[in-house]
Amino acid sequence: MLSAASAEVVRATLPAVRDHAVEITSAFYPSLFAAHPELLDLFNEGNQAGGQQRVALASAVVAFAGHLVDRDAAGPGAAPFDAVAERIAHKHVSLGIRPEQYPVVGRHLLGAVAAVLGDAVTPRVAAAWDEVYQLLARRLVDAEARLYRRGGIDPGALWRRWRVAKRRDEAVDAVSFTLVPDDGGAVPDFTPGQYVSVAVDLPGGHRQPRQYSLSQAPGGDALRITVRRVRGVGGAPDGAVSGHLHDHVHPDHVLLVGPPAGEHTLEPGTSPVLLVSAGIGITPMASMLDHLARTQPTRHVVLVHGERSPDRHPLRAEVDRLASALTHVEQRTWYERGPGGGLVDVDAIPLPPGATAHLCGPVPFMRHVRAGLLRRGVPAARIRYEVFGPGMLDNALD
Repeated sequence: MLSAASAEVVRATLPAVRDHAVEITSAFYPSLFAAHPELLDLFNEGNQAGGQQRVALASAVVAFAGHLVDRDAAGPGAAPFDAVAERIAHKHVSLGIRPEQYPVVGRHLLGAVAAVLGDAVTPRVAAAWDEVYQLLARRLVDAEARLYRRGGIDPGALWRRWRVAKRRDEAVDAVSFTLVPDDGGAVPDFTPGQYVSVAVDLPGGHRQPRQYSLSQAPGGDALRITVRRVRGVGGAPDGAVSGHLHDHVHPDHVLLVGPPAGEHTLEPGTSPVLLVSAGIGITPMASMLDHLARTQPTRHVVLVHGERSPDRHPLRAEVDRLASALTHVEQRTWYERGPGGGLVDVDAIPLPPGATAHLCGPVPFMRHVRAGLLRRGVPAARIRYEVFGPGMLDNALD
């Protein structure tokens, strides 16, 4: 809990920090990487170049400070921090973040606050925001330690060599890679909906990690990821890692893969399930559907997918095959190009009573679907979703 004295200071200075948060994080990253270039291997270069990472960090810090002192003080649209913290912890575990890295980040972040706000950062203000950061760090370190223990994960030996056993073209710009342990060891268990980090060494020797959802059910002798090539738009660069995987990784190549992680998972039970996806967001839904077809074929499942065009629809034949194994399934598909184009029509989605909805896709798409489901009476607690990239820190999809 934040001390009373610090809470007073943070409440008074939070509007200024919020207004300058992106400027603060823009100063933070160059300072951090100049002093610790090895940390570049943990950050998405594309998100750094586009500025999204700066916005994400700013949003997280402001959300936590508001969570500590006053939900309303965080500003309009601020999200409850519990779900955000869980999301961050899983992401950090997938990358092997260690407790000793937090003081380094804190020192440079608070230095950036002082550099941007100048004389307004008195010793009292600096001490209060240092307390905020220490509480945030402790919360995340504790959450990550629980996840490391639960998964039997050593963050110092996170990366494991996996061999590509099979490569399959799924759709335009979408490829699946089936992976087996290169050491012949056990395949880790996971919960449908989780992801793994994949690290690749790019030209020049620079390593970059990315997270990809597992697109098959657990319990087999391999893991599978399905990767969409990221093509830059509006001057943004193409995805370096997705492009590398598409262009250079083939059967018998070896990839470095981290442990399964992610909090957006299929929970046990018998209530109806609504799986709503767009684009490559179909991947965790395919894992959930595969699991349901194997273990609960009589459970009521509604499958909804939105895509730009049929030729870009990944895993389509497989999803249809899995759906045919269910005794109570309803499917709806919308394409932007062709009859019925445009966003998914939420009002046309079958909505069984008591259904839990799982969403995955671009943030605007999920915001549209979530708003529609809320309007139709689905409680917010029964709408779950997966967000990748910097948007993972945005819990306010309304």
